[in-house]
Amino acid sequence: MAEVRAEMVANVWKVLVSEGDQVEDGDTLVILESMKMEIPVLAEDSGTISTLKVAEGDVIQEGDLIAVIE
Repeated sequence: MAEVRAEMVANVWKVLVSEGDQVEDGDTLVILESMKMEIPVLAEDSGTISTLKVAEGDVIQEGDLIAVIE
């Protein structure tokens, strides 16, 4: 199981996966926006998205849980 966490304060601009989706290591899960820059958040493991904790438009803080991959 891998937890994907935010590395910075940002807005969730786009969510590209849903719970139950299969992902591969390196796939883009969400795209964050901070200071007019788009920052992709990548899967760090292959597996299934068991939990997705963000939605488009959310503001997240550094360390917030984005998703869990099992």
